Amino acid sequence: MSNKKSLFVKDGVNYAAPFAAISALFFLWGIAHGLLDALDKNFQDMLHLKKWQSSLIQFHLYGAYAAMAIPAGLFMKKYGYKKGVIFGLLLFACGALIAAATAPAQSFVLFLLCLLIIGCGLATLETAANPYTTKLGPPETAERRINFSQSFNGLAWTIGPLIAIYIYGNRSHVEGEKMMSIVLPFALIGLAVLMVAFIFKRLKLPEITEEDENAAHGAHHVSTTPGEVMEVSDPSDSRYITKKPLWQNRHFKLGVIAQACYVGAQTGVFSYLINFLTDDKDMHMEPRFDVADGPYFLSIGFALFMIGRISGSAMMKYFKPTKLLAFYALAVCILLPVIGAEIGWPSVIALYGVFFLCLLCSLRSSHWPLKAWARKQSGERLFW
Repeated sequence: MSNKKSLFVKDGVNYAAPFAAISALFFLWGIAHGLLDALDKNFQDMLHLKKWQSSLIQFHLYGAYAAMAIPAGLFMKKYGYKKGVIFGLLLFACGALIAAATAPAQSFVLFLLCLLIIGCGLATLETAANPYTTKLGPPETAERRINFSQSFNGLAWTIGPLIAIYIYGNRSHVEGEKMMSIVLPFALIGLAVLMVAFIFKRLKLPEITEEDENAAHGAHHVSTTPGEVMEVSDPSDSRYITKKPLWQNRHFKLGVIAQACYVGAQTGVFSYLINFLTDDKDMHMEPRFDVADGPYFLSIGFALFMIGRISGSAMMKYFKPTKLLAFYALAVCILLPVIGAEIGWPSVIALYGVFFLCLLCSLRSSHWPLKAWARKQSGERLFW
């Protein structure tokens, strides 16, 4: 009981229920990513798409993230984070329901437009969720709440491909019916997200302050005495907030480049695991598996991804994050040529090793440069 209070009780108010609702947001966008990563191979087979054409699924999803991050931050700055969450949920639900409704048209282009809407909703939710986890309890346990919420995100990534099993198992090669298998799962997801939006509408949530935003992204102000706030001035302190304009900050620019490269590489690995294990064009490599079982194998990969995030976060207590990041990155670089060599089980094991070693998502420092665009740090100009 005392542990529960230490996590969710602040100023005599128990925020356990609002925290559960916020954690549901992490679960929802994890489901979406896991499901969509499994659909590339499905669309390649059903609509006779090339690999680069099916990659437009991820291009539109993450393109929406790039386009919506700053508008989402500005929206929440003007109207508040609660309305931002509801707005993001409505976008997510609308995109899913429109995808279900337009599936009979058998149009991949329409589906991609729906993904843009879904991606805008997910970007809005991700901009809002982390600051809320810091607010729903004592500041000293904020990091524990963020890690706890993000564990739901990892779990959802493993469940998303399992939903795709229904789509793979109910595919029709008859003209006019090829996309009908997406109707039920997308309709159910859309309705579930609408229900969550309704719950958020009725929830009483605290307002998010600038200090909460800073805390959610690794920047803190230190209170020396009650009522007194002192800014961290030591640049070597992880809580330090620079006063430089962002584009004059070398670490910010390198962080943006590194994060962009990482997300591109991660998306490619996640999206084409099913292709690697099931394509029958390269019969010289064994083993080969049935396409219908592809989502299972992707779900296993995401489970390793989640375990890697949890274990990586634990190891950062004993090793410097920068050294750990360098070691994991080097290991991935060694494993990738083994995968490309297509030498059977060693290549399959190396591929799953890459999933496990995707520790970069666990490192908060790799995320803050992009998220900084969607928030205003204390005394800091965002662009120039």
